[in-house]
Amino acid sequence: MQVLGHSLFRGMPQDLAQVLLRDAAILHVQSGEVLFHEGQSAGEYLYVLGGGVEVLRHTQEGQDRVFQIFQPGQLVAETAMFMTHGRYPMEARARGDAIVQCLKRSGLQDTVQVWPELARRLLTRLSDRIYQRVNDIEWYSDSTAAQRLADYLLRLPSDPAGTVRLPLTQRQLATHLGVRPETLSRLLADWAAQGHISGARREWALRDPALLASWAQAARRHF
Repeated sequence: MQVLGHSLFRGMPQDLAQVLLRDAAILHVQSGEVLFHEGQSAGEYLYVLGGGVEVLRHTQEGQDRVFQIFQPGQLVAETAMFMTHGRYPMEARARGDAIVQCLKRSGLQDTVQVWPELARRLLTRLSDRIYQRVNDIEWYSDSTAAQRLADYLLRLPSDPAGTVRLPLTQRQLATHLGVRPETLSRLLADWAAQGHISGARREWALRDPALLASWAQAARRHF
């Protein structure tokens, strides 16, 4: 099983692997199909085998706030298996056609009980995430809209020509960055006019990545 190659489970004894994979199932889901809803009882977590899965919440204005897009080889909602309220804190849906492996909460909890190394890895994973979220909160409160956009663009994978593709619509991206859609459109238009970027809609070439990096790093912590 590919999931056993994940850093959380690597080196797990065979008998415990059987416990972890107990009642696991493979699902083929279509683009936009919801895998679980926010507030639903959290009985399973996911391992992405193909395609992508996005986790999101719906804002009061009815917009989708996408928090993360998971790619093949990543786990989704494994930490939700240990939340005291026992519910999913977000919604997950397929991003394009996807293949996921559904693993049971009971199997993960039973494995943690008898393999301390898995508990240690989970604690390390959670600690790193908490630290990252604290930094993110500080970043969003102290940075400008331009700094956030520059940082976001630089983190996207690019082709040899420096072209990136936005995984979100511009309206979703504005919500993700905590800015008004009009502000995002104005920034993109201004940067294009100044020659820092070029493109339209969801395809953008970063013409001056060094300048964008200088803006992004101004409000970033070094660790």
